Amino acid sequence: MRVLRYLLKKEFRQIFRDKIILAMMFAMPTIQLIIFPLAMNFDVKSVNIAVVDNDHSSYSQQLVAKIGASGYFKIVAAAPSFQSAIRYIETEKADVLLEIPPNFESHLIREGQQRIGVSVDAINGTKAAIGGNYLLMVIADFNKDIPVNIGRNMAAPAGMIDIAYSNWFNPLAEYRFYVVPAILVLLLTLIGGSMSALNIVREKEVGTIEQINVTPIQKWQFILGKLIPFWVVGMIVFTIGLLVAWVVYGIWPVGSFVTLYVFAAVYMVALLGFGLLISTYTSNQLQAMFVAFFFVMIFMLMSGLFTSVDSMPPWAKLIANLTPVTHFIRVIRMIVLTGSGFTDVYMELLYLGLFAIVLNSWAIVNYRKTS
Repeated sequence: MRVLRYLLKKEFRQIFRDKIILAMMFAMPTIQLIIFPLAMNFDVKSVNIAVVDNDHSSYSQQLVAKIGASGYFKIVAAAPSFQSAIRYIETEKADVLLEIPPNFESHLIREGQQRIGVSVDAINGTKAAIGGNYLLMVIADFNKDIPVNIGRNMAAPAGMIDIAYSNWFNPLAEYRFYVVPAILVLLLTLIGGSMSALNIVREKEVGTIEQINVTPIQKWQFILGKLIPFWVVGMIVFTIGLLVAWVVYGIWPVGSFVTLYVFAAVYMVALLGFGLLISTYTSNQLQAMFVAFFFVMIFMLMSGLFTSVDSMPPWAKLIANLTPVTHFIRVIRMIVLTGSGFTDVYMELLYLGLFAIVLNSWAIVNYRKTS
C-alpha cells in the first residue's frame, strides 16, 4: 500500500502542476454546464408568423389580434398575397403562414363555417409541430368565443367531461429540468472516460511506461495509481455540477444524496474501465482522443440526452441499453427530479456494476497482454 500511496501522490502532483489539465477538468465542465442548457433549449415560446388577410373584416382582425396577444407568436409580416408571404418562410423569417380567405366573416355568419389556410415550415420538425399546435389552439379558442357561435349556443353540453391537468415534477414544463441532469452526466463521462485514457497513453508516448514495467511496481498498483485520482476528480466535478445546477438553474435533488453519490461512484468506476480499455488499444494521445470522441458521440446521441429511449427503434434501444450512460442519465433524472428511492432504481445499479466489472476486467486483461 505504501507504493500505491507514493504513486497517488505523484499523480495528484502531476495533475495540479499542469494548469491546462486543471482547466479542462474543473473550469471547462463548469462553463459548459452553465452554457449548454441555455443553448440546448427546445422550449418553443416565440414562433414567427406571417399573415395574409384577404378579408380585412372585423372578425379577421380579431383573429389576428388574438394570435398576436397569445404570447407564443410574433407577427413578422402582413403580406398582401400568399406568394409574397411564402417568401418569408423560404427565407426563414417566418415559421408559420396564416392565410385568411376572402369573405371570411360573411361565410361565418351565413354558413356557420369557414376554412383558413395554415402553412408550416417543417425543416425543424419539433418547432413546426409545436408551433402548428399552438396556432390550432388559438384558432379553436377564437372559434369558441366569436359572437356568431355564442349565438348558436356553442357552449359545452352539461354531460361533457372537464379535464384539469398539471405537470408533475416540472410544473412549468421547462426543458432545462430535463436536460441539465443529462448534461452533468455527459460532462462526467468526458472527464472519466477521455482524461483517464489520455493520461495512460501519455506514459506510452514519453516512454516512461517501459521504465515502470521493469520497476518493482506491480501492474495493479500502476493501474490504481492512474485511475484513483481521476475517480476523485470525477466525484469533485459531480459535486460542482450539482452546485451549479442549484445556483444557476434552481435544480436541487429531491431524492437521497447518498443514493445519488453511490450511483456516481459506481458509474465513475465503469468510466475509468472504459478509459483504461481505450488506452490498451491506442498508442498515442491523438488515437485515444478520436476513439473516445467516437464513443462519446454514440453515448450523447443514443443515451436519452435529447430524445426518449422509448421512442427509438428496437435496434437503437438495444444499443442504448448497452451503454452505461443511458442508465445513469435515467437514474439521475429519477433521483434529482422525482425523488425516487433506492428501491426504485436498484436494478440500474446492478447494470452499472456489471458494466464496471466487464469493462475493467476486459481492460486489465488487455493491458497485461500489451505491456
